[in-house]
Amino acid sequence: TIGDAYMVASGIPQRNGMKHVTEVCNLALEILRQTWHFTIPHRPSETLKVRIGIHTGPVVTGVVGLRMPRFCLFGDTVNTASRMESHGEPLKIHVSEPTASYLEKTGEYDLEFRGNMEIKGKGAMKTFWLLGRKRAHELHTEF
Repeated sequence: TIGDAYMVASGIPQRNGMKHVTEVCNLALEILRQTWHFTIPHRPSETLKVRIGIHTGPVVTGVVGLRMPRFCLFGDTVNTASRMESHGEPLKIHVSEPTASYLEKTGEYDLEFRGNMEIKGKGAMKTFWLLGRKRAHELHTEF
């Protein structure tokens, strides 16, 4: 937790191939789905508005601290995921091109090209909205 932001990672410390991409994206879709059903007790007329950013890549991990040790993630992947979130929009999942590329290979997800975004520290990046999972009858399976 960093302020009001949360970070999720998959494939650490146990690597899981490329499964981490679909695990994180499925979690993001479920968080968004649950958000639609959540009522803020002291503001029932308002909707909780989450922004979700996802990027795929390597990280460095380590335990930091003596009194209150924390498992921390470091690296460009963490920064890029944070930029996806901060450049996103409420109630949307903003993903980087590497994430979108893998999701497209699975054939299981609906994506929409958002455009080239100027990302601080990265320059222009192609980014996408993750819209959801395709229904079972829409999936294309190779045999």
